[in-house]
Amino acid sequence: MKLTKIAQMYRGILDKVTKLHLGVVGLGRMGQVYAKYVASQLNGAKLVAAADQRADVLQAFKDAVSEVAFYPNHYDLLAHPNLHGIIVTTPTHTHREVVIAAAEAGKHIFCEKPTALTLKATDEMLEAVAKAGVLFQVGFMRRFDEAYRQAYAQIAAGVIGAPNLIKCVGRDAGRTSLEYADPAVSGGLIIDMGIHDFDLVRWLMGDEVERVYAEAASLIYPELEQVGDVDSALVTLRCKGGGLGNVEVSRAGLYGYDIQCEIVGSKGAIKVGYLRQTPITILTRDGAQHDIVPHFPQRFGAAYTRQIEHFADCLHAGREPLVTSADARAALQIGIAAVRSQHEGRVVYVDDVQHD
Repeated sequence: MKLTKIAQMYRGILDKVTKLHLGVVGLGRMGQVYAKYVASQLNGAKLVAAADQRADVLQAFKDAVSEVAFYPNHYDLLAHPNLHGIIVTTPTHTHREVVIAAAEAGKHIFCEKPTALTLKATDEMLEAVAKAGVLFQVGFMRRFDEAYRQAYAQIAAGVIGAPNLIKCVGRDAGRTSLEYADPAVSGGLIIDMGIHDFDLVRWLMGDEVERVYAEAASLIYPELEQVGDVDSALVTLRCKGGGLGNVEVSRAGLYGYDIQCEIVGSKGAIKVGYLRQTPITILTRDGAQHDIVPHFPQRFGAAYTRQIEHFADCLHAGREPLVTSADARAALQIGIAAVRSQHEGRVVYVDDVQHD
């Protein structure tokens, strides 16, 4: 999304302020991570407002930060004076409403993934963003993780030749709540978790996904079936240039948080990821032991904050984010195709998924 005349005018306002004034909508786990980072560590930006519908959550957060205005909803927050941009970390099914309202209010937007639950809602969001001429970035934080960035650089430099096969593994250490797992709220396992990997396949392969086939099951947490979700899924992808991908997502990695990726090229391969959190191995007569990454804040904490730094940098510089609106839409389109394949038991062509 190139900056429009409206955005260039708005950039002129930003150039005159010492710091960007940002607000956070949604003070769940990730919302609080972003809010505390902006409030205390992000150079060139200041947290001036936060909103959440839960009064107890707002009160608890008030005790952790200072000089921040608090609001019970995003509409009141958007009326905050001198607010330049917002960070949206509300549940996925609410993103459309919040993003469109923010765009119409002339605020720049960072939105957690996925953009929405449907392509129709996503397209409506992106239309509002384009019409308002505001900056829009989606939270694909793995693009800001140092290991994945190095992998991308090595591929671009031709070190492993042309990539032809990408395998991604994503295993959470346990299931989420049934309320969150509900596909009507989060999109379900394949979209909520898999969308990171669908983005990685496109990015690292340098190609678009043509078709997908998915198998899924709930064998460890059968109660997920109550809300229409699964605990494990395998998605096979074929890119338009012939490259292959395989994405495994699971809530049944009971031993820890296991995120890995392997890219195979014509001249070699790259492996991304690790299981051991601290570089120590204990050797006894019982064998070798080491710890394991417990959860995503430990593995991707730096990547989450880097993407917010990038958002602020793009606002200051008036440039397009590295993760574009087209990237966000394409990853969701792959996810929706995979869910359709899961339920219909057939190969689904991604281009056949339109306005779903």
